[in-house]
Amino acid sequence: MITKKYVADIELKRDEVESFDRYPFSLAAVRPLEKLEFHPAVTFFIGENGSGKSTLLEAIAVACGFNAEGGSKNFRFGTRESHSELHRFLRVSRGHPRPRDGFFFRAESFFNVATEIENLGVGPSYSEHSLHEQSHGESFLALVLNRFRGNGLYLLDEPEAALSPQRQLAVMTRIHDLVQERSQFIIATHSPILTAYPDAIIYQFSSGGIERIAYEETEHYRITRDFLANPQRMLKILFEQ
Repeated sequence: MITKKYVADIELKRDEVESFDRYPFSLAAVRPLEKLEFHPAVTFFIGENGSGKSTLLEAIAVACGFNAEGGSKNFRFGTRESHSELHRFLRVSRGHPRPRDGFFFRAESFFNVATEIENLGVGPSYSEHSLHEQSHGESFLALVLNRFRGNGLYLLDEPEAALSPQRQLAVMTRIHDLVQERSQFIIATHSPILTAYPDAIIYQFSSGGIERIAYEETEHYRITRDFLANPQRMLKILFEQ
C-alpha cells in the first residue's frame, strides 16, 4: 500500500524474541508491543523517565539507518556502545517516496554530534558559529532552523531539554513549516507546549504499555493547567505531603 508517510508503522517481530524477561524486551512499553502506526506529520511519545520512549525512538532511528548517537544518515561515529538491540527486532513499514532529508536528535548526546560536525567540517551548514560556542538551546535552534531542509524524516528525543518556553514555541513554528514541506516527525518529549501541536498522534508510555491519548488527557497538560490555575494551592498541597 502506498502511503504519504515516510514511516507508516513499526511492528515488533515477537516470534524472534527469545525472552521478554530481559532488557529491552522486559520494558513495560515493549513487552506487549505488536504494531504502532504513525501520523504522516507529527507523532509524540510521552511518559515518565524510564518508561521506554527514548529506547523505542532510538531503535526506530537505528532501524531507519541513523547513527545511534544522533546525526544524519552519513554520521557513523561512536563514543560509547550504549544502544539496545531492539532495532534488530523491528519491522519498519516505509512509504513512498523516500525522504530526501533526515536527522536523529537526542539531547543527551548532542555534544558528541556537535563535535562530529566540527570534525567533518560541515559546521557552516548548521550555524555561523561553532555549535560548541553556543548554549545547548541556541545550538539546537540553529540545527532546526538551518539544517532541517524539508521533505525529511526527523526523530527528536527530548528536544525541549535546553529550550525556554519561548524557544519551544519557535521550534513548534519551525516544525509546522517543515510539515508543510512534506516532513514527518516522531518526537519523545515531556513538553506540554510541543505536544499541543494540532492533530498529532500522542502515545503514552506507562506500566500498562503504550496507548494513544488525547492532548487534554495527558499528565503534561493536566498538571501544568492545574499548577498555573492556582500555584499557591498546588504548592500548599505538595509541601503538606
